[in-house]
Amino acid sequence: MSSLAGSKTNYILAVDDLPDNLFLLKLALEQEGHNVVLVEDGKTALEKIEASPPNLVLLDVMMPEMDGYEVTKRIRSNPKYPYIPILLITAHEQSSVVEGLDAGADDFIRKPVQIDELQARVRSLLRLKQSIDQRENFVRCLTHDLRTPLVAADRVLNLMQQGVFGEINSSMGEAITSMIGSNKNLLDMLNTLLAVYAYDIGRKTLSFIPFDLHALLKEIIAELMPLVEDKSLKVNLNTPTQATTKELVGDRLELRRVLTNLIANAIKFTDEGMVEVNVSLIQKSNSNTASNWIKIEIKDTGIGISLEDQATLFEAFHQGNHKRSGSGLGLHLCRQIVQAHEGTITVESQLNQGTVFTVCLPSNNKKKESDR
Repeated sequence: MSSLAGSKTNYILAVDDLPDNLFLLKLALEQEGHNVVLVEDGKTALEKIEASPPNLVLLDVMMPEMDGYEVTKRIRSNPKYPYIPILLITAHEQSSVVEGLDAGADDFIRKPVQIDELQARVRSLLRLKQSIDQRENFVRCLTHDLRTPLVAADRVLNLMQQGVFGEINSSMGEAITSMIGSNKNLLDMLNTLLAVYAYDIGRKTLSFIPFDLHALLKEIIAELMPLVEDKSLKVNLNTPTQATTKELVGDRLELRRVLTNLIANAIKFTDEGMVEVNVSLIQKSNSNTASNWIKIEIKDTGIGISLEDQATLFEAFHQGNHKRSGSGLGLHLCRQIVQAHEGTITVESQLNQGTVFTVCLPSNNKKKESDR
């Protein structure tokens, strides 16, 4: 059989601690025209994937130090990687299949490996990757193509509102204002979609610099205050006086996007009571990150979020059951940005009792600052 029809040579990473097994895998897959790279342990495999993500990973389950399940989990937990199909090889029974699928594997093949079956499963997974890549490229191109006329329309509408094309009466002014608002909402949604895909394919470049977190939060709240005008609502910012909680190393623009989204949502879903933004310094033990972390809580007394919605809240295109729910991209993008900063974002909520979103970020990640 030939390789995937119409495609370029596929790069397949085969991982097994036994050289004889790797030799057989390489022989079988090269018959299909694939470029097969062989490694004998999970750590080296992850290094290869980091340097150049393959089109598919063929992974033995039982390996010393780091088994196939752990390698799978690490691949799936890295937001920088594109979609990479993972085919696990196992000599075990059904329980290992369940564990592997839960870890994020796409398919299994059992030992002793049959050449025809291996080749067929690899072809199937490569078709799946091709389909997903084509879909993502289509959405990305469509988004760009839609954005261009929307930007042009926004400029023309603003010129009309300013009377550049002639005097406008009050009813025309109201209509133009409504059109500008609708156009802005569409642009915001498209920009969010573009940002989501940039993170999904690992092409988002962040600029890590120190900035004043307190000043950023004040700026965001001031910008969002018009949303509070028609509500019986107070917005409070509580930040400690010590300087350690004020300076944060990160991408200011991207973190501004996160905090603006969370605070705006809190205001949007709270008609009366209070929205609080609380900042504190905490200690977290993690060998890969700084021990000092900044915790930012956005707490409201709004309508709350059901347990059912909380389970999928950060997934792409998740939309809640409430009529005020948006496109379902905002919180997904928030999680992508926070994870790119090696931080965490969580939610606690009860219906009709308010919601607390908590963002935890390394306060002064010197490695990130120097690497970018």
